[in-house]
Amino acid sequence: MSETVVAKATRDAGGRFSSKTWVLVAAVLGSSIVFLDGTVVNVALPRIGRDLPRAFVGVLEGQSYIYNGYLLSLSALLILAGALNDFYGRKRMFIVGLAGFGVSSLLCGLAPNMEMLIVFRVLQGALGALLVPGSLSLITANFSGVEQGRAFGIWAGASAGTTLLGPFLGGFLVDAISWRAAFLINVPLIAVAIWATLVHVPESRDEQASPHFDWLGAAIVALAVGGLTFGAIFGQQREWRDPIAFVALAIGALALIAFPFQMRRARNPLVPLEMFRSRNFTVTNLSTFVIYGALYVAFYYMPLLSQGTLGYTAAAAGLAFVPGTIFMVFFSRRFGSLAARYGPRWFMAVGPAVMALSLLWLARIPPTSPAWRLRLGDPSTYLPPAGYFVDFFPAAVLLGIGLMMLVAPLTMALMTSVPVRNSGLASAINNAISRVGPQLAGALIFIAITGSFYAGLASRGLDMSSADARSKISPLNQPTGVSQREVEAARQASTDAFHLAMLVAAGLLAAGAVINAVGIRQEQSTAPDTAATAPGAAA
Repeated sequence: MSETVVAKATRDAGGRFSSKTWVLVAAVLGSSIVFLDGTVVNVALPRIGRDLPRAFVGVLEGQSYIYNGYLLSLSALLILAGALNDFYGRKRMFIVGLAGFGVSSLLCGLAPNMEMLIVFRVLQGALGALLVPGSLSLITANFSGVEQGRAFGIWAGASAGTTLLGPFLGGFLVDAISWRAAFLINVPLIAVAIWATLVHVPESRDEQASPHFDWLGAAIVALAVGGLTFGAIFGQQREWRDPIAFVALAIGALALIAFPFQMRRARNPLVPLEMFRSRNFTVTNLSTFVIYGALYVAFYYMPLLSQGTLGYTAAAAGLAFVPGTIFMVFFSRRFGSLAARYGPRWFMAVGPAVMALSLLWLARIPPTSPAWRLRLGDPSTYLPPAGYFVDFFPAAVLLGIGLMMLVAPLTMALMTSVPVRNSGLASAINNAISRVGPQLAGALIFIAITGSFYAGLASRGLDMSSADARSKISPLNQPTGVSQREVEAARQASTDAFHLAMLVAAGLLAAGAVINAVGIRQEQSTAPDTAATAPGAAA
């Protein structure tokens, strides 16, 4: 972490980094490796499929389990992990998460076959669930006021930077070293985070917590989040032709309905329903559901269009939106400070509106947009074509500006809307919503896109009723073994389907902007206890 990114008062009289700075370093590293592993491994999947032997799963099936097994266990256990952070101690559980994530990363990097890698990825996701809510609760317990807003901004910028740069970093590691390096790179980062946590992070926990943990509530919420997430993922993979997806969704929905009743009757509920009496907490989570659903759609389909339809190389697709990342990394801290000083409301409203404009710009990309075929080692391909600066660059800049304005203020509004003693739980609930919402939104939009794509082909005289035809031509993918006429028809139909996805996602972002403008209150905190008086808060 460079000195320009850290707050001004981060060094003590001797010129050394202060304890608060190391708290921030630990928090940023802990969350960043979780976000990084959600994206960096994607690029390694083709090489993993070629290199690893397998006994019980096919290549595509195994690759899907490697990616989705991590996301599923991470999502299902987030709320339980947040409650454990507050109950047993934030420092203690953060160290458990770091050590476990490091060991599971090492096991992934040394996996001898596909089946073992799948098991280790599920374990890695489960342990990563301790780190994301833990990182934010560490910041909440150790920073206050404008300093806290600045810390949230640094956390948001670093997290977004690692997420968006993950595909490029993954491609570099796979090409230069091995796919195993995509997992092993976590180990030295975790070692630094463990040292910083052990030496500099004070312990804090919910001192008012009951001695009896609500394990039944934890099981119900894991079923709710896990069932909805798995059902949405599996349904998309099988194009909603497998009843298992609907069974999982039904189990998740029933558990979700049962959850508030269990919380009401439990003597010591996992999630106190009183948290939702905070207007900012409820509104922030509602807008997160809508906004992150839109962002998932955008980030999922943009690489598909650029590579599968327009012909971008993987490296070029990874770099296409890096200009927006620059805004996130370098300016999120500033907007965190501004939100702490002036309130988060209008930043949370304007940010999604700007991102909606970005997606509306993408909704005009023509199927003839020139491809950027960047190849490492070939300098003649490093500069993008002029069409990139017309079709993608403005959208990348607007998207980065919108995210820069939104993420840190949203995080601050969330974490200051509840007592510090519930900070780990509050972060976990919001993170779970930010993962379930996207999957459900993606599932619904997938149905619309698929329908639009095949309707577009039918309008151009192509019969796509047979399984053989659909295996050769699929939405936003490069057709194989077909005529040039069919290639052109598929390109146009894919572009039209992409336009529909961007328009729907832009509408969701606009709805999120309205929700925040109307619902968020400008108070910096509605919580009765602040970081300055929290148990274990740094002086």
